[in-house]
Amino acid sequence: MGGSFASTYLLPVVIGIIMFNLGLGLRLQDFRRIVHNPGSFFVGLFSQMVLLPLLAFGIAGISGLSPEVKVGIVIIAACPGGAVSNLITYYLKGNVPLSISLTSVNSFIILISIPIIVHIALNTFLSDSAYIQMPVMYTISRVFLMIIIPVIIGMIVRARTPKRADKLEGILKYGTVVLLAVVYSFVIFEKNDGSMTSFSRYLEIAPYVFAMNVIGMFIGYFAARLFRFNMAKQITLSVEVGIQNSALAITIAGGAAFLGSHEMALPAVVYGMFTFFNAVIFGLIIRKWLGYYSK
Repeated sequence: MGGSFASTYLLPVVIGIIMFNLGLGLRLQDFRRIVHNPGSFFVGLFSQMVLLPLLAFGIAGISGLSPEVKVGIVIIAACPGGAVSNLITYYLKGNVPLSISLTSVNSFIILISIPIIVHIALNTFLSDSAYIQMPVMYTISRVFLMIIIPVIIGMIVRARTPKRADKLEGILKYGTVVLLAVVYSFVIFEKNDGSMTSFSRYLEIAPYVFAMNVIGMFIGYFAARLFRFNMAKQITLSVEVGIQNSALAITIAGGAAFLGSHEMALPAVVYGMFTFFNAVIFGLIIRKWLGYYSK
């Protein structure tokens, strides 16, 4: 497998499948919940879209890593949530409708937010001599094709053939996680030349993306506690703010159609290695710590 085949071609396809699967579980009433009970939704949205990128800029700024890797850290924060966060919320018995609502609405917002946040990161961390211009309108169109169209198709299938949607969702819910893990393996293989130098780069980056992941979960948790949301919502916001769509981040950073930077993709590759397990452990600790048990 040569070049950036996995990050350029395989990951966008897998993201499309994941978002299609997300759409299979969505109904119009999922969006109506936002109107009737908007508090937790807007707290989660603000935490994801404002607090987390600010955290990422702060961590990148003090990291001492290369400018490209700093941009890569910010790119992770610009790609909120995804099917994996929905699945973790389901496992931890959090508020799944809230998780799905945040993910689905974010899928539309990132059409604008990703180009803006990444553009700011490029201007902040890269010198004029090393500046990489991201094609904003092209990025918007590509994200639209990868994210929005599959979600809409999934919702149409759900509306027209509910039984078929249930069957497909049951197959894809776990299959997409396996598929994503396989593609991640290919991406890691592409970006790892097998040397100690490559391994040391992962170790160099790991503390910073690990910190962003854990602090992000604490931000979601304490934001929910501040507004006195119930435990299910506390778990949900912890997961939604702490777990970012690393597959999309790798695509934006490393895909030839976007930034095409090996260096910028490294943080997302490292990030994707441990965040699933971190979120599960974090959620279980919260449940035990506060004596929450699902009924």
